[in-house]
Amino acid sequence: MNYHPTPAIPSIAANPEHNFFLLAGPCVVENEEMPLAIAREILQITTELKIPFVFKASYRKANRSKSSSFSGIGDEKALNLLADVGRRLNIPVITDIHSAAEAAMAAQYVDILQIPAFLCRQTDLLEAAAATGKWVNIKKGQFLSPESMIFAVNKVKEAGNHQVMVTDRGTMFGYQDLVVDMRGIPAMQAMNVPVILDVTHSLQQPNQPGGVSGGKPELIGTIARAGIAAGADGIFLETHPNPAIAKSDGANMLPLEHLKKLLTQLVSIRQAYLSVL
Repeated sequence: MNYHPTPAIPSIAANPEHNFFLLAGPCVVENEEMPLAIAREILQITTELKIPFVFKASYRKANRSKSSSFSGIGDEKALNLLADVGRRLNIPVITDIHSAAEAAMAAQYVDILQIPAFLCRQTDLLEAAAATGKWVNIKKGQFLSPESMIFAVNKVKEAGNHQVMVTDRGTMFGYQDLVVDMRGIPAMQAMNVPVILDVTHSLQQPNQPGGVSGGKPELIGTIARAGIAAGADGIFLETHPNPAIAKSDGANMLPLEHLKKLLTQLVSIRQAYLSVL
């Protein structure tokens, strides 16, 4: 077991009147150096802006269009690197799990377990994640209404774990596009869980003929600003020093150099939002 306990998950449920929180990082652990380097840069920005920060990276990508697509550097190696980020920087870390058997394994290394959107109805997966006692972040399926997520939330709570978050990542619009319905944010907040908007995955263009998802990264700022204005508790986004060479989801990631400017805008919008409540 290589997990080193980090501080309590910041501002996820206790302080909704404060700043939004941020789940951010690369799509997947690509090599040994990248996770810590990216996390350090994000932490410097979020510390300055007083944004609670959770580092995000998948230790393995199980859902790829083509079998030849990059899926990871090895589970144990990647999980150890994620645990190292949490240990060195003293921040919470989140990663995806894909099967019930992975829940207990990944929980030894990270603070939050994330349920991928396509798996959000898998009862055994949700119950296994709940059994770890970790926070569970459930991505809303692209095929579900916001209101339908109550059943996924209840599966975790009925398994004895009330540390649940829900993340909207858009809804299918035809075969190759997604739309974000901001009405989903208050609809899911009515379930008494923190609600996060996944900005970058909401801008994916899946099912492309070449087997690699496209995206509209030029709209990241638009969706993020709208989400904060709509009252989202948190923002999820993937960022990379050079999205053009990223091994997964590069088409919809935010260049790391643009992160500070965007987050500065979002803090201002959040302050305006709180001032009129």
